[in-house]
Amino acid sequence: MGEWWKKNGVWVALGMVGVGCLLYGLWGVIWPEPAVVEIVQSSSIEKGGEIVVDVGGEVITPGVYKLPTGARIGDALVLAGGLSAEADRQWVAQTMNLAQEIKDGGKIYIPTRNEINNQIPITNNQTISNQAKTININTASVAELDKLTGIGEVRAQAIVANRPYGSTEELVSKAKIPESVYEKIKDQVSVY
Repeated sequence: MGEWWKKNGVWVALGMVGVGCLLYGLWGVIWPEPAVVEIVQSSSIEKGGEIVVDVGGEVITPGVYKLPTGARIGDALVLAGGLSAEADRQWVAQTMNLAQEIKDGGKIYIPTRNEINNQIPITNNQTISNQAKTININTASVAELDKLTGIGEVRAQAIVANRPYGSTEELVSKAKIPESVYEKIKDQVSVY
């Protein structure tokens, strides 16, 4: 046995190192790390004034919160205790802009993983949430947005290009959708 180790020991060691490197490289594929969403409170909030925002869905303490003028989405989530265990952290990381300033009377809704995964198709190929029954402008395809009254393919592409949106009103300011068109579709669209 000692003679065999002298002849083949180097090859066995190299093989073990190779297998170790292969497993290390595949580790992230086999056991991917969950998306990390860090919610921090803004330190540069304007002084004076107050806004009220409704924070709902998968947060520790949903409710209506008062914040200083200039507060950010991340600030509201901190006040609500952060994301719950059922929150779709991947969706939050990809879709929400936690640094976006909140408007008075705004709504922040954090969906569950099941809400995002269980969207149902309807006859005209739109995807709508079981809960909201509206088209999510942060996740809808160009084809889905194109079906909205007055949108068309060019405006749908502009909507997609200017994501993410914190409110549906941003269709006017960010995607340059005319106010008259927005008034026709505002009840058919959502951001959560």
